[in-house]
Amino acid sequence: MWNPCISCGACCAHFRASFYWSEADAAAGGITPSHLTTKLTPHHAVMSGTEKQPPRCVALHGEIGKNVRCVIHALRPSPCREFQASWVDGVHNERCDRARAAHGLPPLSPPGDTR
Repeated sequence: MWNPCISCGACCAHFRASFYWSEADAAAGGITPSHLTTKLTPHHAVMSGTEKQPPRCVALHGEIGKNVRCVIHALRPSPCREFQASWVDGVHNERCDRARAAHGLPPLSPPGDTR
C-alpha cells in the first residue's frame, strides 16, 4: 500500500496534536504514553513539542521529507490517527499540502499521476 508518510512527517512538525486527556490516561483506558504529552487545558492534552513554535512532536524521529517514523505509531492519539495524507484514500487533504509546503515539500499527487 502506498504511504507517503514514511518519507514526510511534515504534519507532525507543523500542527498541534491536541486531544482529550483520557487518551493519555491508562486508568481511563488511554493508550498514548502520558510521559510524551503535556497538559494543555484542564480537559485536553497535547503531544509534547507540538505546543511550541516551531512545533515538532517528540515521537517523530528522522528527517522531515526524507525518512521519518512515529515511535509510538500504534499508540498515537486520535488527531494523529485521523489525519490522512493527501490521496491515501483517494481524497485530497489541503492540510497535508499546507504542512508539506511549510517544510519546502511539494504537494502530493494522486497515485499513478504522471504529471
